[in-house]
Amino acid sequence: MAKYLIKPDDFLKTACSFEAALIPVAVFLGWIANINPFAYLHFSESAIAYGVLGTMPLFLLFLILEQIPAEPVVKIKNVLFETLGAGLHRYHWTDLLILASIAGLSEELLFRGVIQPWIESSWGLAAGLIVSNIIFGLAHAVTPLYAVLATLVGIYLGLSMDYGGDRNLLLPIVIHGLYDFLAFIALMRGYRASRLTDSKE
Repeated sequence: MAKYLIKPDDFLKTACSFEAALIPVAVFLGWIANINPFAYLHFSESAIAYGVLGTMPLFLLFLILEQIPAEPVVKIKNVLFETLGAGLHRYHWTDLLILASIAGLSEELLFRGVIQPWIESSWGLAAGLIVSNIIFGLAHAVTPLYAVLATLVGIYLGLSMDYGGDRNLLLPIVIHGLYDFLAFIALMRGYRASRLTDSKE
């Protein structure tokens, strides 16, 4: 991914627009597959609570990966730093919350609301879970390792949707959106700190 694929000044607007555009894509694919992307989305206090708790293992993994010096992991950090960090550092945390919320909603509607049940209907639950999240991983393939990690995270999100036996898309939406928000904050703070260090040298 190029360092300035999106102009830093336009980053938030462009990123929000791209993520929001996934919602009509989900609706259109759902129309083709005769699947309502919103069918399993309903408000539940327990889903929100489990979503918040379910975010913690993912964010802990994020923090652990930040400390690992292995080259493939460092490459991920550098790519995210140069793209997301450079784009996010100029914004307020409320802007990052908006972007993360849109991303959590739109990507979950598309991948867990349409693609996963679409594949499940033809190939079964296991295939739906695995194949849909391989696609999810490929859609996030900024590096080969990142694609693998995104696939595993997608499987985690897909499994969370059925936590407690009552399928609810709200749970992975909360996990996805909250994780993105925390990761955005961490990247923003790291980028600002690096700029401050550079300016003192």
